[in-house]
Amino acid sequence: MALFQCEFKSETLGFQTTMNVILPQKTKSQIEAEGNPSKNKYPVLFLFHGLSDNHTTWLRRTSIERYVEPLGLAVIMPNVHRSFYTDMASGGKYWTFISEELPRIARSFFPLSDKREDNFVAGLSMGGYGAFKLAMSFPEKYAAAASLSGVTDIVNQISISGILSKKEWENIFGDLYKVAGSKNDLFYLAEKLAQSEGQKPSLFQCCGTEDFLYKDNVKFRDHCRNLNLDLTYEEEPGSHEWGYWDRKLQRMLKWLPLKA
Repeated sequence: MALFQCEFKSETLGFQTTMNVILPQKTKSQIEAEGNPSKNKYPVLFLFHGLSDNHTTWLRRTSIERYVEPLGLAVIMPNVHRSFYTDMASGGKYWTFISEELPRIARSFFPLSDKREDNFVAGLSMGGYGAFKLAMSFPEKYAAAASLSGVTDIVNQISISGILSKKEWENIFGDLYKVAGSKNDLFYLAEKLAQSEGQKPSLFQCCGTEDFLYKDNVKFRDHCRNLNLDLTYEEEPGSHEWGYWDRKLQRMLKWLPLKA
């Protein structure tokens, strides 16, 4: 495996940002296939961090590099600060960044496949929200998405000023009364996805039963099941902490529909 830290000027954000990248090392057969570029493109997992973290966290707190080594899977870990993967009302356009610019930049730097069946997205907590939001908004681009202890009911968290203060929620989403039923509401996106006739991503969701987001996750699980979406759901004893996420990261990677 090769590890890169890439700093680049984001046209969307208007400032310098950073992403960490894990890239498989080419095998002998891949080196011999240099004449056919399509055979050298790696499947890729866009891996999103949580609220108090950044692009370095997955590498520091888990053994992600070791876990993906036998999979031939590239991993892109961007930094979005406390944006909730959203074009902020008072802040950067992080949704446009992750949904449009980040994949384009990553593919310009590294040999990453742009095929739907080779593209996946996952995250924890705030990042789980971002992962589901991205895959359900662009089901034609992502084959699978995973949420580990994700913020699945953003409307509820806003209503109770959970996680963030009302002021910070407003800095992110603007008019909080307009979040329900919008492109920022995972329940709405799930309904829209279920009604569509196109391809639908497979979803993996997990949450510890002692997690403060557990009830929200159960509510979203039931919503997806009622809509007959392709959802794999797992729960077990655990709280909002890295020991749990490191275990479930390994489980999620085994679940990913990687081609042999």
